[in-house]
Amino acid sequence: QVQLVESGGGLVQDGGSLRLSCAPTRRTSAIYALGWFRQAPGKEREFVAAITWGGTGTYYEDSVKGRFTISRDNAKSTVYLQMSSLKPEDTAVYYCAASRALSARLEYVAYWGQGTQVTVSS
Repeated sequence: QVQLVESGGGLVQDGGSLRLSCAPTRRTSAIYALGWFRQAPGKEREFVAAITWGGTGTYYEDSVKGRFTISRDNAKSTVYLQMSSLKPEDTAVYYCAASRALSARLEYVAYWGQGTQVTVSS
């Protein structure tokens, strides 16, 4: 079983920045990409960003392009989501996800993190 250890998140003002991190406890052939989804109260879980295991490819949801950057530290096997110019509508629980493809589709997710709250105040 693979666990995804998340850290980061918290409360920030409109226009502020936060960084999330996620580290898998081990590597498996089932994991092709690591990324983040988010879920706001009363809404469905939605894709945010993803990066291939080797860090050669990235994929972003349109609303976060230019504001969020996903990156990978191969030495630490850790993925980071740097979030800048945060807006109140970014408020959600953010879940790290290990997927079988570089995709926004939920059905490709093999493992989920426990989730971390991001709150952006106006």
